[in-house]
Amino acid sequence: MPLQPHSRRTSGAATAAAAIAASWRARRRRGAAGRGAAGSCSPRARARGPQGTRSAGCFLPVVSATRLARRHLLGSRGATDGRSGLGRRWCRRSGPRGPRLLAMGPLSARLLMQRGRPKSDRLGKIRSLDLSGLKLLSEHLDPKLLSRLTQLQELDLSNNQLETLPANLGLSHLRILRCANNQLGDVTTLCQFPQLEELSLEGNPFLTVSDNLKVSFLLPKLRKVNGKDASSTSSQVESLNRELTSRVTAHWEKFMATLSPEEEAEKAQEDFVRSAIRDVRYGPESLSEFTQWRVRMISEELVASGGIQVHEADRPERPSKATAAQEPRAKPGALKRPDDVPLNLSPNKRVCTAPVEGSPVGSDDSQPAPKLEPLHFLQCHSKNNSPRDLETQLWACAFEPAWEEGHVGATSQTVATCGGEAVCVIDCQTGIVLHKYKAPGEEFFSVAWTALMVVTQAGHKKRWSVLAAAGLRGLVRLLHVRAGFCCGVIRAHKKAIATLCFSPTHETHLFTCRREQGLLRATCPLPIASSAASYDKRIILWDIGVPNHDYEFQASQLLTLDTTSIPLRLCPVASCPDAYLLAGCEGGCCCWDVRLDQPQKRRVCDVEFVFEGSEASRRRVDGLAFVNDDVVASKGNGLGTICLWSWSQTWLGRGSQSTVAVVVLARLQWSHTELAYFSLSACPDEGIVLCGDEEGNVWVYDIKRILTQQPLPLAAPQAPTQILKWPQPRALGQAVTKTMVNTVVANPTFTYLTALTDSNIVAIWRKH
Repeated sequence: MPLQPHSRRTSGAATAAAAIAASWRARRRRGAAGRGAAGSCSPRARARGPQGTRSAGCFLPVVSATRLARRHLLGSRGATDGRSGLGRRWCRRSGPRGPRLLAMGPLSARLLMQRGRPKSDRLGKIRSLDLSGLKLLSEHLDPKLLSRLTQLQELDLSNNQLETLPANLGLSHLRILRCANNQLGDVTTLCQFPQLEELSLEGNPFLTVSDNLKVSFLLPKLRKVNGKDASSTSSQVESLNRELTSRVTAHWEKFMATLSPEEEAEKAQEDFVRSAIRDVRYGPESLSEFTQWRVRMISEELVASGGIQVHEADRPERPSKATAAQEPRAKPGALKRPDDVPLNLSPNKRVCTAPVEGSPVGSDDSQPAPKLEPLHFLQCHSKNNSPRDLETQLWACAFEPAWEEGHVGATSQTVATCGGEAVCVIDCQTGIVLHKYKAPGEEFFSVAWTALMVVTQAGHKKRWSVLAAAGLRGLVRLLHVRAGFCCGVIRAHKKAIATLCFSPTHETHLFTCRREQGLLRATCPLPIASSAASYDKRIILWDIGVPNHDYEFQASQLLTLDTTSIPLRLCPVASCPDAYLLAGCEGGCCCWDVRLDQPQKRRVCDVEFVFEGSEASRRRVDGLAFVNDDVVASKGNGLGTICLWSWSQTWLGRGSQSTVAVVVLARLQWSHTELAYFSLSACPDEGIVLCGDEEGNVWVYDIKRILTQQPLPLAAPQAPTQILKWPQPRALGQAVTKTMVNTVVANPTFTYLTALTDSNIVAIWRKH
């Protein structure tokens, strides 16, 4: 039988091409006939000619028989398209625009050679590989394929969807790894890269500061993390590791001493590991994940070695250059960032508690006042990180909610502070600035914490501590602190924002109010009457929502509350936070109904509370806080005093009146300064009220003791329990003798107290 011409080229591809081309030509003819009858084809579409034609409402490209055959074969049996971002297996599906190709499947050798440098037809010669922006999942990283990159030194996996890295990639020579903007939640698999020197993990929202320490521990040659020098973190890890090793070893000796000879050794060793994880504690709460991880490792090493001392050599040694550069530290773990300046205290100023004249502390039958000692004094908000900056004013601080919800005694020692263009997150125990967020051109006035439960793309639930910060530009920035990035911005007001306040019962509900330029300056006693008319006196309630899979917030406005004067402080009513909001304003103290089941979305003040004996010029309330579910502390309406009044008794006597006189329980003695806008705060669990003054002092009041005194004379203000005198820390070789304490806040257990000044100093005291 004679051979047909080109029989070797006549294959399934040619047959498929002919069939597909015939089918598409038939569709074109039908489409042309339809357009000729209906006249639906526009002149522009008809003019396309050689580029393509419209058929049945879809645009079909004119392609060659070879390309059609290739697409057909790819759709039927799968192949790799070298021009695509991924090595892909293609399948055909019909759609509104005709057949479309869907991508799925793993990486291919061809793709690696295309994206690798230097160009080579052998994977073993590639030294640099860019796999960024390919929407890679963790299962796409094939260890068998990647292990062929035997000389690879630089790998970019940024902007993908990786939740973890496979543990056996076999890239033993890797020196640079970029994994920014992924979904990584674990870093322990990085130990497979012992030669790694540079690492980028920015934009992974589920990594915490503990993960940064794990990275430093696992990678002994690491020089840079996220573009920054890693030596300070390395030194901190070494200090923590040394102390934890000592404590676990001591725990082992105590544990073994209590065992009887009859107890089984294997069970006893398991009990030891569990008890070590439970009982050995060191370092700040924010590093507890890292410390417990290391305690488990150290205790298991002790058990495996039969109780032989675990030495520092168990950890991979750092290069000698990095080791030599570290100076010995007096306090393990108390390292500062290079741009955060700790201030020294004069030796005679270490003890700074002092009783008020005529009111000796602890002289009555009550319990003595707690002793507070100054612990850290930091300059961490300096302009351009200058140690000479003693002028940046610091405005607000707030302690992070405790992570162990419902746990008895759970508290937080992590505080957020704001002032100038920076927001800092500080561990009070060590004085370490854990995170620092800067917004050039901004001036931050307020911060507030909330805790959100976020569901990842893989369906895992993660608890986020979100910090809201706002200031001069009228923007609310939502900061994912542990991951170290801003994950949302709300354009809340057109001008500056004075105060932020989250609802204590709805974690996504946020109150904001604007401020007038010049307000809240403790250095400027302002009765601002002229500017009040131009001020849009409003408080707005927002629902910030829960971030989506792209970690973006979609905020919505729930309520607008109109005020008759400028709002200064916001405070949900402690006994019914979903129903009422209190606000201290220039014109007094106002209350709104904020129940969301009411139809009105814009509301006016329901009740204005007045203080008997206050002159019209002294109606301002610039300090406001609930001491417990009933007692309210307010400041500003009387010179040199803080007023304690009862919410329940005042509300009970309201009736239908719009103006109600508060039921005063007691008055507290405070500074006689004419200056305004010193914020007070309360520690409800301990019954403590705190307030700073114009001389750098902190006034401490034990409200439980004051309210239990019988009888309680209302005419005579009650003296404070104690006053913490300004300890005059030294900066640039000179004592800082004058300052103002704008804000004072304590954590719920009154273990740490943080004060912010108008001289760029964060002062931290600890209960002794």
